[in-house]
Amino acid sequence: MPFARPALQDLIDRAVQDMESRLPGMDAHLRRAAARTLAVVHAGALHGTYGYLDWQARQLFPDTSDSAELRRQAAIYELTPKPPAPASGNVTFTGSDGSTVLAGTLLSRSDGVQYATAGPATIAGGAATVAAAAVAGGAAGNLAAGATLTLLNPVAGVSTDAVVAGGGLGGGAEAESDDDLRVRVLLRMQSGPLNGKAGDYAQWALEVPGVTRAWDWPLYTGLGSVGVSFVQDNDAMDATIIPNAGAVAAMQAYIDSRRPMPSGAVVFAPVADALNLTMSVIPNTAAVKAAVTAELLDLLGLDTMPGGTLLLSHINEAIARSASETDHVLTVPAASVVSAAGHIPVMGAITWL
Repeated sequence: MPFARPALQDLIDRAVQDMESRLPGMDAHLRRAAARTLAVVHAGALHGTYGYLDWQARQLFPDTSDSAELRRQAAIYELTPKPPAPASGNVTFTGSDGSTVLAGTLLSRSDGVQYATAGPATIAGGAATVAAAAVAGGAAGNLAAGATLTLLNPVAGVSTDAVVAGGGLGGGAEAESDDDLRVRVLLRMQSGPLNGKAGDYAQWALEVPGVTRAWDWPLYTGLGSVGVSFVQDNDAMDATIIPNAGAVAAMQAYIDSRRPMPSGAVVFAPVADALNLTMSVIPNTAAVKAAVTAELLDLLGLDTMPGGTLLLSHINEAIARSASETDHVLTVPAASVVSAAGHIPVMGAITWL
């Protein structure tokens, strides 16, 4: 039977009864009696003690502990909160052949977000592409391919404007929240030591900043191999969750640093398959449509994986629980969505009837 913390009034009543039982003839119920004052003071101190013990009990377990205690428990399992991750990718400069863009060259977006080149590049054939990353971590640094960045300081022979190359600048993510860290701690406790067994590679992948979901497949290319894939649901660039080549390379390096020596881990980005839907909703209002879209996005973030099946009943359930929705008819898709190996469904276009 769980312990119930006594209420303050219950403690006062108990103290009053104790005083009267031990001091015959004393009426501790009188409002201004000294005995009642002592009883109230004693009950107040005891109530605070119960509160502290109640707080301490919550800190014993990661599913109820507060932030500082959660981080202490995470550290026991060598888990640390993921810091903000800067967006990264490639940027293309144009200008006169032979002109050089040095490493650390700063560029700015129209809203003031800054980026720095990761290495030097010399223009040949009128252009040069170089790796770049946001100066500050966070999803705000994500930027779609084709966007324009401006040099903060002029570079001789180089155009002032640079263009974000194919794949965009992605992978930027906010610092890990307590709730996300809590999930990783509980997963680590439930799975036991990480030694390269099934599921361990996905946990290692989740340690990388910006990664929100990850999967692994033993025997991916044969005996001793494992496939690892992941997505970045918080990546705001083009609303895509698919990691770019730079993020895949960084993940490969991290997995290689964690995996058992004999294993061969292959990291790959899943292929996005747009999930297009056709439906009618009642009431047919902008607010209901926005609520339905939000619920479907949540469903895709919780109920999909590469090569998995998204059940039609789950799609209908997500639409039905949307705020203010009273009825709907879903015509596309007409059946559960089965993804090919390595493919994952992402939000496509919604046609409203």
